Amino acid sequence: MSATKAIENIESSAVDQIAAQLNQVVAESYGLLGQLHLAHWNVEGTDFLPLHEMFQAQYEELFVAIDEVAERVRALGKYAEGGVKKLAEMSTVNEAPSASSASAKDFVSATLVAHEVVIEACVKGRKLAASAGDAETEDLLIGRVKTHQKAVWFLNSYLK
Repeated sequence: MSATKAIENIESSAVDQIAAQLNQVVAESYGLLGQLHLAHWNVEGTDFLPLHEMFQAQYEELFVAIDEVAERVRALGKYAEGGVKKLAEMSTVNEAPSASSASAKDFVSATLVAHEVVIEACVKGRKLAASAGDAETEDLLIGRVKTHQKAVWFLNSYLK
């Protein structure tokens, strides 16, 4: 099947925009991945074990999901962005907190904010896909939003 046949149902003028937004989702997801690793490695205190395990579960799920998003870019006939420096330049996720001075709540708060950044990028992409008739990208991003919303719920529950 040619690339044209694979995406013939999608409004052609929107494919570049959709792919660019998917690449932004990849970049934001890598920003979150970095925050999750930082928190996983450095969290301390009485809640160490459950937080350590939760951060690990989130970054392991996210690593697989990033691949799915990047592969969707390729399915659209475009190229996926990559490289740590390039993705860091693209991402709007703030690197915080400093590992040496962060509390468990600091790590939870930082990862929560990063999940919200990813949600925003996914919602923007979902809306672009929906308006262009790209149900497959829309479906992928709906799943990503649900996953990140659940993580936000968990993290917010911890902070109460």
